[in-house]
Amino acid sequence: MTRPTLVMVTTSFPIAGDGSEAAGAFVADLAEELTSNFNIRIVAPGTANAIESWSEHIDVYRYEAPKSPLSTLKPWRMADLAWMYKVLKGGQRATWQASDGTEHILALWALPSGQWAKKAARRRRIGYSVWTLGSDIWSLGKVPLLRARLRSILKSAHHCWSDGIELGNETKAIAGREVAFLPSTRRIDAGSRSPNRSQPPFRFLFLGRWHPNKGVDLLMQALSELEDEDWAQIESVTIAGGGALEPLVRSSAASLLHAGRPVEVRGYLSRDEASTAMLHADYLLIPSRIESIPVVFSDAMKLGLPVVSMPVGDLSALVTSEIGVLANEVSAEAFASAMRTMLGTDPARFHLQAMRERFDLGKTAQAITAAILQNKP
Repeated sequence: MTRPTLVMVTTSFPIAGDGSEAAGAFVADLAEELTSNFNIRIVAPGTANAIESWSEHIDVYRYEAPKSPLSTLKPWRMADLAWMYKVLKGGQRATWQASDGTEHILALWALPSGQWAKKAARRRRIGYSVWTLGSDIWSLGKVPLLRARLRSILKSAHHCWSDGIELGNETKAIAGREVAFLPSTRRIDAGSRSPNRSQPPFRFLFLGRWHPNKGVDLLMQALSELEDEDWAQIESVTIAGGGALEPLVRSSAASLLHAGRPVEVRGYLSRDEASTAMLHADYLLIPSRIESIPVVFSDAMKLGLPVVSMPVGDLSALVTSEIGVLANEVSAEAFASAMRTMLGTDPARFHLQAMRERFDLGKTAQAITAAILQNKP
């Protein structure tokens, strides 16, 4: 029997393997899971227009894109505007090329991937589906013209998913249709995880983009709020990632280091480096101002890593006393207080098994496979 071919269209996929691709590692893992039932063609950014053989059943159709994440492009900068035009044209061309002789297109995420998928699917007379992220709905969805474009893309899709529960409700309000929750989660090996420490000093980790939405500035301010007695219970705070707030992160970290605080700043981590950092941490820090269910959260759940989180998006409901500590509000002071609470909590009270099972990559792939093969809207 001939295997059907599925096209996955995305703006985030590994290029350099340095961790800067954000959700890209998840897309790569999901594609590998889907090869149980499909041949996969991935449309993704790259350093040049090209077709690569990723693995036995996966080919990658690259469209040229800048080295920095596409989310950092600003239309009021002429150089960025030129890149945006180039990416939009290149992504549409690569989607059309990849969709030749295929059965379905899965867009990750709504804009611009969904627009590329919709146009190619209409011309090819095949179906397409869309999976939305918070950036699609909470940022682009606030712009009237883009909101109308989102509605058009989502309304005519065969299937529509969101990677958050609250996000799904907001996507439904835009699309005027049912939207199913589908968690985004990576393949991760918990076998070599160090045992959770039973007493201080503890190791904290922040892993993510240095962007206002991710709250890294609030984290740096929160760290400056901690007192000597708090730091006496902390072995290290590692801040890994990169982005627009790098000057603030590095200057704040320098001040903390000058004060004798054990803060380490690292750049983007490769997939293996990020896994190693999480395997050796005691607690994960999620200081986001706006969030759905970040991939690092599902990683933490599968690794048995408790979290300190802001009360945003689905994290407000998901972060219970069994899996971590939730700040009272979105502020640096509240996050510092939540860290203090974590330092005074017996680690034995945390039980993450149920969450580990909830974020299973195989189940996500099965849901997509069943929907596409059965072709049920």
